[in-house]
Amino acid sequence: MITYEEAIAILNSMTTSESLLRHARTVELVMRAYADELAQNELQWGIAGLLHDADYEAYPEQHPHIIVNILRERGEEEVAHAISAHYTKWGVPYNSLLDKALLACDEITGFIVACAQIRPMRLQGLEVKSVLKKLGQKSFAASVDRDEVKIGAELFGVDLSEHIGFIIEVLQAHTQELQLAPQQQQV
Repeated sequence: MITYEEAIAILNSMTTSESLLRHARTVELVMRAYADELAQNELQWGIAGLLHDADYEAYPEQHPHIIVNILRERGEEEVAHAISAHYTKWGVPYNSLLDKALLACDEITGFIVACAQIRPMRLQGLEVKSVLKKLGQKSFAASVDRDEVKIGAELFGVDLSEHIGFIIEVLQAHTQELQLAPQQQQV
C-alpha cells in the first residue's frame, strides 16, 4: 500500500486550490472515521478519501482517470476502483464497502462544509435538520448533486439523517484545522 506521505505528495502535485485541499481532507477524515467504525482498513479508506479528486483541478476533463491510473500503476486497485466509482453517472459498479462509502461521503461532506461556511458559528451547533433543509433548497450549493447524496446513502446502507450527524461530529473534532471554527475563534 502506498504511504500516507506518498498520497499527500500525489495530491499536492496536482491540487493547489485551498477549497479542494480542504475537501480532500474532510472526505479523508470522514472515510477514516467510518473505517474505524466498520473495522475496515483506516489508512486505505483515508487515502481513498484524500485522493478521490486529486486530478480534478489539473485535469478536469480527464477526472478521475489520471489519479485512477496512478493508483493502478502502484498496485492500489481497490482504492483506484473506489475512486473510479465515486459518481454514479460514470457507470462503474459498486463492488465493495469502500466503493459505497466513498460515494456516500463525497458529495454530502462537501455540502455540510458549504452549510458551515455560511454560519457565523460554522460547524459549532450545526444541526442535521438545518443541513436537510438546505438540501431541499436547490439554489444553495447548486453544484451538489442531490441524487448522488441520496443514492450514496442508500448504497452504503445508512440513514441519511444519521449519516449527516456522523459527518458533522467527525468534522467538529477538526474545526481549527479545517478553518471551520466559529469566526471569532479563528486564529
